[in-house]
Amino acid sequence: MSVGANEKQFVTFSLGRQIFAVPVSVVREILDHEEPARLPQGPDFLLGLRDVRGQGVPVIDLRMKLGMSSTARTQDTRILVLDVPVGERSLPLGLVADRVFEVATLDLATVRPAPEVGVDWASDYIAGVILKEDGFVVIVDVGRLFAPAEQDTVMSAVVDLVA
Repeated sequence: MSVGANEKQFVTFSLGRQIFAVPVSVVREILDHEEPARLPQGPDFLLGLRDVRGQGVPVIDLRMKLGMSSTARTQDTRILVLDVPVGERSLPLGLVADRVFEVATLDLATVRPAPEVGVDWASDYIAGVILKEDGFVVIVDVGRLFAPAEQDTVMSAVVDLVA
């Protein structure tokens, strides 16, 4: 599929009724949900560690990270394995999604800034929103999902477990 100069491909997924999108360039793979190995003393949203092709990948419940209720696992629940840019390195990270839909080509000219009010979650992580016929698609800036202290907490929990 050809992508125009003002278009970009995103993987779309849902948390509840809200549709989110992350750039396809950061998505390593999409896996069926399996319970991760719990990590001691991690934040509530850090569900644990999952083996992905021989690499320990921390798995977070994005619903909890965004202040929503925890994910209720269904047959559609998936884990998006991402390579999240953190400074000069890349952090492998699994995001639990209620459902993954498709790779969609979105017109960047239609991206609007994150709304200041009217959403149930913090807008710090939102790169923008696109109005579609059936509602908004929220584009997640995966590099801003964590404050520096949270990045250190996630990384140290993983290092402690693997060491």
